[in-house]
This record gives sequence, structure tokens and C-alpha cells, in this order.
Amino acid sequence: MGRAGRAALAAVVLLAGYAAADAYDVVPGILTTAEPVPDPAPYPTPTYRAAPLTLTTPDPAAPRPDPAALAALTDELLADERIGPSAGVLVVDAATGERLVDVEADVPRTPASSVKVLGALAALDALGPDHVLTTQVVAGGPGEVVLVGGGDILLAAGAGDEGAVVGHAGLADLAEQTADALAGTGSVRVRLDDTLFTGPALNPGWGGIDLDFVMPIQPIAVETGLDPAGGYLPDPALAAAQTFAAALAAQGVAVDGAVERAAAPAGAQVLATVESAPVEDIVAHTLRVSDNSLSEVLARLVAVSDGGEGSTDGAIAAVLDHLAGFGIDVSGVSLADTSGLLVENVVPPAVLADVVTTALDPVHPQLRAAADLPVAGLEGTLARRFAGPAAGVLQAKTGTLTTAVSLTGAVLDADGRLLVLSVVADDVPFGGASAAREAVDEWATALAGCGCR
Repeated sequence: MGRAGRAALAAVVLLAGYAAADAYDVVPGILTTAEPVPDPAPYPTPTYRAAPLTLTTPDPAAPRPDPAALAALTDELLADERIGPSAGVLVVDAATGERLVDVEADVPRTPASSVKVLGALAALDALGPDHVLTTQVVAGGPGEVVLVGGGDILLAAGAGDEGAVVGHAGLADLAEQTADALAGTGSVRVRLDDTLFTGPALNPGWGGIDLDFVMPIQPIAVETGLDPAGGYLPDPALAAAQTFAAALAAQGVAVDGAVERAAAPAGAQVLATVESAPVEDIVAHTLRVSDNSLSEVLARLVAVSDGGEGSTDGAIAAVLDHLAGFGIDVSGVSLADTSGLLVENVVPPAVLADVVTTALDPVHPQLRAAADLPVAGLEGTLARRFAGPAAGVLQAKTGTLTTAVSLTGAVLDADGRLLVLSVVADDVPFGGASAAREAVDEWATALAGCGCR
């Protein structure tokens, strides 16, 4: 089946109110006795497409907007009390790279989930857009088979669906192949090798409500480790191995004892293999629904691909190395995670914009999925945001924490000129994230509707 047949429709957890977090571009934080944060809009059910959406072809002859006119629009945003006392704003002419608006664009700020574009670009560069993640079963010791996690945390418990991203590969299919390879074998023990990643599965900085919106970072899971009862499973990798063992038993292979962890022997015979959707589809899915777990896994895979340690620290170092390789100045970047959950992450708006510009550059077609962001008014975290001129012509990554709001992406203005934008406000009044998003959305809408000449 071709690339066009590999679109995905994934189930998401529909949550609202203060209990929703940045995984769904709402508001995580620490519970207090202060006035509660106003309820954000319910998280939308995203739609997916198999390839980058070309809503309107940029006109290379379109007139450049007047920087003074854009500055006037931006002055209105900066004067808006809803975004707090300061913000970084950058608007770049995609055709020339000229900065048309630059308000503290090189000052590091907390970008919330907009930080996900950094790991997305690095993953496409390190792994390649067509790369697939393999989950294998190999022969272990006598009477043993070993399930080896290869980074796919989107596995289906049952049969895989080639037309999906979530559930593209299925554990039931893996079990069927394994049973065929074991024909005539009396019984086996099932072992789990999840040693691809190292270090703590949970970032030491995550706590409280954060843990409701990111799974323990392991190299294998069924549908991002979501617990049917709510939240995430405490050990998604082991749960996936137990699901595989049950599927193997359903194929008529007797499984002895409980699943235990054990590293696969070097050079072990491969009995069965299933493959994920291509990395570019996983990246696009990650950005559209702002999935924290996938962002963290992709970054660790970058580190492993580079020969480094598949830990949080290894992932951060590897991501920054890949950005620097494209000439992006990462000297002002300091990351505590690669999903954007932590306020300790600081990134200049200029770096966020540079990532989008690099991904849009025809010189780097392999990076295009890093700019395949939610479309305003249509899908993902922007499905219920924007109306009027911005709907359908703005693609952007969102970000929201308790006191930080960001928007990074690209927009076609009224004359067909393609503009790259990044706005980061990280001193938003507590409880005012929803209002701050409205202010940023109004500015982006004005930008889309303005020829500004």
C-alpha cells in the first residue's frame, strides 16, 4: 500500500477543565488553593491526512508585506494585557529569510509544546522519513522467545492496520508469525527485551499532573501505553509483552510462567517482525495531537541512531546536535525534556522559526513532516481554534502551560506570501492561558488577513 494509504485515525482521551494538560495543549500545573484556571475548550478529535496538505500554493511573485504595518499589528498584541508583560515575536519572509517583525526573538523563553518541533526535525534527519520501527521476536535461551522493543509505542494489541499510524503494526500478527516459526514446539517462556532505552523511564522533573499525560518512556507499548481505566499504565512495555504472550497462547503455543525481562542474545535468530508506519507519518501524528510520549520516544531514538545513550540527557544532546548541523543557533536553548511539559525548557522564538523554515526549505524534502503542523480550523490542536482569514491557511504547533502560551508555524497572508511565525509569551497571568491564546489567535488571524502594504 502506498504512502497515501497510511493515514491514521487515532483515539484520543477527551478531557477538559484543569485536569487537562499540555499533552492536549491545555494547562498542566500544581494544584493550589488559588482561584481555579478557567476551563479550556474541550480537546478536539483530530483528523489526519497521509501527505502534507497544500491548502494554497504560495505565490512567488506575491508582494512582501510592509514591516511597519506588521509591527503595528504586533504592537497591539504586545499591549494586550492578556499575554502578560512581555513576549517574543518573530515573523519571517519564507522566500527571503528576512525578519519582518523581531521582538526579542533571540531571547530564550518557555515554549511549552512548541518545543516538539525540535525533536521532530532531528528525528527526520537522524532516522529518515521512510524509516520504520521494527518490533521483533527472537529465539532466546532453550525454550524461550524474546520480544524486542524497537521504539514502536503505537502497536495494536490485535491485528495491525496498514492504513493507520496508531496500530499500524499489531501484536496479534507478531504472535501468528511466531507460532508459525515455532511449529512443533511444545511450550515456551516469553521474555521482554526493552533495553534500547536507558536511564529513568520518567523524567525526574515530571510530577503531579504531568504524569497523567506522558507514559513511562520505554521502547515498546500498545497505543502509547494508555490505560483503559484512564491515564497511563505503570509499565507499558511489560503490559505489551503480556499482551503478546496472551496472543501467542491464542495461536496454540503453550506459554510457561509469567513474562520476565531478559536481554536478547547477540545474533539471535529472528522468528517474527512487524513494522511501524514510516517515521514521517509518526512525526506528523505527534505534532498534530501534541503527543508527549511520542515526542520523548522519537528524541531517544535520535540518540540511539547516533550511537549515543537512549536516555533523557542523551536525547536532548542528540536533538540539539542535529539542529546545529543545519546551522540553527542553539546557544540559547536549554532543554529539560523534549515534549515541552517542563517550564524549565527555554528556547528563543528564532530557533522555533528556524526549525520551521528549515523544514519548509525545498533543499531538505526529507524534513517536510516537521512543518506538517495542525491546520487552523481543521485538525488536531487547531481544529477548534481560528475562524475567518486564518482558517485553512495557517499551520502551526501550539503550546500551553499554566503561564506560557506559544504558536509556531507558517501562514499565507492575503496576498499569498508565505510567512513563518513564532510567538512565545511565558509570563501569562496565572489562570489566564485561555485568554492569552485568544490574544495570540487574534494576532495570527490579523496577520493572515493582511496584505499589509
